[in-house]
Amino acid sequence: MKKVSQVLGKKLATALMILTSLVFPAVAQDALTGEQVMSKALKANYYAGQDAMAEGKMTITDKNGSVRIRQFKVLRANQTEQATAKDDQNYFVKFSHPNDLDGMVFMVKKHVGKTDDRWLYLPKLDLVRRIAAGDKRTSFVGSDVLYEDVSGRHLMEDTHELASQSKSYFITKSTPKQASSVEFKYYKTWVHKKTFLALKREYYDTNDNKYRQLKVKKVAKFDGIPTVINTQVHDYNTGSVTTVTYGDVKYNVGIKNDLFTERFLRNPPDKLFDM
Repeated sequence: MKKVSQVLGKKLATALMILTSLVFPAVAQDALTGEQVMSKALKANYYAGQDAMAEGKMTITDKNGSVRIRQFKVLRANQTEQATAKDDQNYFVKFSHPNDLDGMVFMVKKHVGKTDDRWLYLPKLDLVRRIAAGDKRTSFVGSDVLYEDVSGRHLMEDTHELASQSKSYFITKSTPKQASSVEFKYYKTWVHKKTFLALKREYYDTNDNKYRQLKVKKVAKFDGIPTVINTQVHDYNTGSVTTVTYGDVKYNVGIKNDLFTERFLRNPPDKLFDM
């Protein structure tokens, strides 16, 4: 009987160890704060790999059904290895279509903790224009995408709370710390629990009416990294919808941070854009 008890005791202990290993990681994940969830979401959406490049297309459809197309290539490089959502980055977007935008370049030097630097090069005028900080939440090349959407909103600009969660998603509510600097009262984000990609975001005005939405329609893996490749942006005030699609996504291709200077706005290196 004593041996039987010992065997049963060992089996019970083993079962408890297995149960603990299964339960506690899930509990730990479910116990994440709103800020932790949003930090992981920013990293998954904007910081994957040391650098990245992709072909992009915007399809802008107004309330009357008229369609406009923008085609571009985007480059991104983190300034530190193993970057988190609290590290600086650089972005470079070069347009090739339509003809009146061919050669236009948008560049962002993202400074977490202080104001980002943004420039726009207009080849038809041979003009480099600095984008003012107050314009970051205005339309990007006539689309429903905002300048700020390109490189992402800073984590510390808002307070984040975990509003609720489902089997697959964390739902956070984010409120701006400086309400006068933005047009929204708050926004909600649906973050996928497995990939931590933000797959939907809704913006609400001062009357708690939803006026803007970004919703991911398709995710694919490139170099083993889950990547958003199709997003629809709805502006409910104007009735306009912009669909943003990405293809030929590449990570860790060796993009150097010295590319991201005003000098290259007029003459970006062809070898990068021909890759």
